Amino acid sequence: MKAMILAAGRGERMGAFTRATPKPLLEVHGKALIEYQIERLVVAGYHDIVINVAYLGEMIKARLGDGAAYGVNITYSVEAVGALGTGGGVRQALPHLGHDAIAIVNADVWTDYPYERLTGLPKSGVHLVLVPNPEHVPEGDFALNGNEVSRHGPARHTFSGIAAYRPDLFAGRPGEAFSLVRVIDEAIERGNVTGELYKGTWVDVGTPERYRALLSAHRAV
Repeated sequence: MKAMILAAGRGERMGAFTRATPKPLLEVHGKALIEYQIERLVVAGYHDIVINVAYLGEMIKARLGDGAAYGVNITYSVEAVGALGTGGGVRQALPHLGHDAIAIVNADVWTDYPYERLTGLPKSGVHLVLVPNPEHVPEGDFALNGNEVSRHGPARHTFSGIAAYRPDLFAGRPGEAFSLVRVIDEAIERGNVTGELYKGTWVDVGTPERYRALLSAHRAV
């Protein structure tokens, strides 16, 4: 099973932090956010990782190289800034991803989620990792009934930016930009989305305030 790290975003909400540095290279305790993701994926048994890059992507490629320093093989999918969206980025990377289910994670997530849980999932469609709603997403994104995911329900949780997908969900789509949310919603309509609620460490490093809070926590994952 291969993994893909989404690292092409502009990170505009981060302001000065990402003016000269792509958000995946923002450091916590002396290590870039994306390096934590790579290391945790390697521990979970993923040794082939595809990374899409756009904004200041050459900096990411220079920092990570071919992945040998992390015990992994890294392949890059290069995009124009803002051109493809999250789903379109996966579609472009399909030639590198093979035919089996793929783990796809956001580069800017700080978490101790055990990625080995995604191995072999899903059998069809999508498997989402959900988390308890943080302050900035009070209404949540998806409901979970057992392991079945829907859009509506009495208890909604937040999508973590961690999931496993069947690559055929992205094949044959037009060249326009689209989001992973579109792919997930279409799979929900077909009843092909499972999920789990993870209550461990998870931070979406999406704003300067959340980044500063993470830096002050003095805790590594």
